[in-house]
Amino acid sequence: MPRATEPRIVVSFASTFDAMEAERLCQQAGVAGRIIPLPVEIDAECGLAWAMPATEAALAAFNDAVAGHLVPEGIYRLML
Repeated sequence: MPRATEPRIVVSFASTFDAMEAERLCQQAGVAGRIIPLPVEIDAECGLAWAMPATEAALAAFNDAVAGHLVPEGIYRLML
């Protein structure tokens, strides 16, 4: 049976350190989401990505959490 998909905002990073730092910052700030293996649709330096609900509120919370700490390599909207 195929797995149900839903829209997600996926953020890629230039390094594993950045991905782990984003996870730490987001967890501290209560941002919904989790670290996932980098989806095949994204070409990035790091093999990890932060995936969160595809809402403006989630993206704003993510941006607030990482502001001044790190810069994502890319931000994508995907069906996962």
